[in-house]
Amino acid sequence: MTPKYGTWRKSRLSEANGACLEAALSDHGTIGVRDSKLGDSSPILDLSPREWFAFTQAVRSIKH
Repeated sequence: MTPKYGTWRKSRLSEANGACLEAALSDHGTIGVRDSKLGDSSPILDLSPREWFAFTQAVRSIKH
């Protein structure tokens, strides 16, 4: 069964150009990640809580 997602959110630090990721918690306890430019048309990457943690840690480690 396909998960249903709650409210899609993006970082308050995202830029206004719309090139952002959005995330939402599903009714299965996974985290969906999608492209904010495409909205409801975007494919969704469905991550387990462990995968989400690893993803966010990797993003935080990137030097700008």
